[in-house]
Amino acid sequence: MPAIVHTLEELQGIRETWRTAGESVALVPTMGSLHEGHKALVREATTRADRCVVSIFVNPLQFGAGEDFDEYPRSLHADEAFLADTLVDVIFAPSVEVMYPEGPDAAPSLSAGGVGDTYEGASRPGHFDGVLTVVKRLFDYVDPEVAVFGTKDAQQLFLVQQMVQDQKLPLRIVEVDTIRDSSGLALSSRNAQLSETSLTRALEIPRALEEASHQSSAEDARNRAREILESAPGVEVDYVEVVDPETFRPGGESGAEEPARLIVAVTIGGVRLIDNKLLHFGQ
Repeated sequence: MPAIVHTLEELQGIRETWRTAGESVALVPTMGSLHEGHKALVREATTRADRCVVSIFVNPLQFGAGEDFDEYPRSLHADEAFLADTLVDVIFAPSVEVMYPEGPDAAPSLSAGGVGDTYEGASRPGHFDGVLTVVKRLFDYVDPEVAVFGTKDAQQLFLVQQMVQDQKLPLRIVEVDTIRDSSGLALSSRNAQLSETSLTRALEIPRALEEASHQSSAEDARNRAREILESAPGVEVDYVEVVDPETFRPGGESGAEEPARLIVAVTIGGVRLIDNKLLHFGQ
């Protein structure tokens, strides 16, 4: 079973022992309510370093007014049991007071820049500033050589990679492809909040992505995905866009063989779901 650590002093003591032994560390940052998608991140992490730390922290700074911070699922004991058969060494599960001893409202915030104000950032102002702030603190506290993220949160992954590059942080970001269930739905902690009817409606998301992948241009892909989602009952579309994976700006309009990423966000039964797919036109 992984050791559960709640304080920074405990974590840093363990980290110093590993450092003295010359052992490398991989970090998997999570907000808990773990599922097989997280376990895929853990499996990758344990192949990249000698030791693996999974952080579990529901970060108040990335939730805006009216969002589901209080309702976000929290299940530390279940998460501990879920990781029992893995090679995770430590679960770092700090309180808000440990993560932000000065108080979350007083914590110096990192800026996600222009890309952070688009798509998810446009719909959730300040969200990515909060994400980068907590991720940077986790990097400082755990001091990993490697950090592992999933591609389902594509915009988040892009911004974390950009932060690491801009700040010249001494670690490597490893990305893992989105894990899906047998129906094609991307695994997400928020799926547990969906009713049976909403789960069925959510299957329109992978259908839209798949249909879009067969189109010959970014415009056609975007239009086809939007058509499917907007015509689906009970699905409220926030955005459907195609972006350049290298810049996360609107892309794919030229250079037909260049990859592009289709990103979507919808609300179903009051639950916000995001997904994406890398597209290759002309191939």
